Amino acid sequence: MAVSILLVDDDDGFRSLVAETFRAAGHDRVHEASTVATALRAAAELTPDVVLVDIGLPDGDGLQLAGELARLAQAPRIVLISTDADAADDDAVQQVGAAGFVAKDELDDARLLSLLEAS
Repeated sequence: MAVSILLVDDDDGFRSLVAETFRAAGHDRVHEASTVATALRAAAELTPDVVLVDIGLPDGDGLQLAGELARLAQAPRIVLISTDADAADDDAVQQVGAAGFVAKDELDDARLLSLLEAS
């Protein structure tokens, strides 16, 4: 079953690569945001099933964004990502209502697609 996905990351190249991976796997409802502000607007308008959130964003904290997304009436499944493998521990992930954390260097195609399975 195809799910709607919102990718929140300020690295245009990384975001495009991940979006293309999802589209190539048959997910045609893939949306992108590069800031906290655009992510909140997109989440409210699109009600995605899954949101991948980079922890380091130019206009705010991805952990705080994840917490806000988790409180939405139709809360998406949230997966935190970062180039820093130590950016979020299990307690931080649980506190913000995210399903998990994955370091970006561990996000190969199979791992990316497995993030959608629990949706």
